[in-house]
Amino acid sequence: MTMKQNERVTSTPSGQWLKSGDLNMHYLDWGGNEEVVVFLHGAASSCHWYDLVIPHVSDSYRVIALDQRAHGKTDQPSAGYDWRTLAGDVIGSLDQLGIRQAAVVGHSWGASTALGVAALHPDRVTALVMIDGGFGGVPRSPDMTWEEFKNRLSPRDIYGPRERYLGALRQQFAHCWSDQIESIVMSMVREDPDGTVHERLELANQQQMLWAMWSEPAHTMMPQVHCPTLIVAAGGRQPGANSEFMERRRANVEAAKAVIADARVVWIPGTGHDIGYEKPRDLANAIGEFLSSI
Repeated sequence: MTMKQNERVTSTPSGQWLKSGDLNMHYLDWGGNEEVVVFLHGAASSCHWYDLVIPHVSDSYRVIALDQRAHGKTDQPSAGYDWRTLAGDVIGSLDQLGIRQAAVVGHSWGASTALGVAALHPDRVTALVMIDGGFGGVPRSPDMTWEEFKNRLSPRDIYGPRERYLGALRQQFAHCWSDQIESIVMSMVREDPDGTVHERLELANQQQMLWAMWSEPAHTMMPQVHCPTLIVAAGGRQPGANSEFMERRRANVEAAKAVIADARVVWIPGTGHDIGYEKPRDLANAIGEFLSSI
């Protein structure tokens, strides 16, 4: 996939709508008119998660960021949270936009969706980028139960008054907080007229997403991926912090690299899971260098 420096994506994308099957999907069109790159956000997030990243991807790609099923402004049906259906949502979006092939980039849960698109629709995907996800999910011991898994990934208790929600995130991301990040995180929630903030993703649908992660771990699809693949992993904010967890993550990353036919790995040090907030330029550089090399 070639990279041309004389054209750049716009920093002010336009919000658009399309129909994928029966699903009304919202997306951001960042411009460009040649090779296509589709960006998929993580769970309880939105297409705006990439707002700080995409402007640094200096190329002539047509860049599309989708609000996935039950997220952002896209419809929230009561079913369809398995990998096959989620991948079908992406393929339906490409069909509606008249796009034959695209590189697919995903973060966290969205990395698992992107993996599913590449595994289940190999003729439609030119390259795959998995950002801190898709390579094993949350490390768990073999004796972990479904109830334990579900409780471990239950929604955070940060909702309620707007300032409670923003205050929790402002504290979490104090080292990189900005007006832009505030705007991004507000795109992920529903706000009532009285200022009460709610998670957009309904609990019943979140539980279905978790069940897919539990019953059909995304990494089982890796042997079906044959396109060039980049695994981007967060190296942690502080060296040596939670070393046992990081050792399991490294093992998951190396296992993924060994299983996927054409995979390479980039670790981004000094960042947690939300690399797009903490190190957006480093993340953009990793994606851009990978895409320009294939």
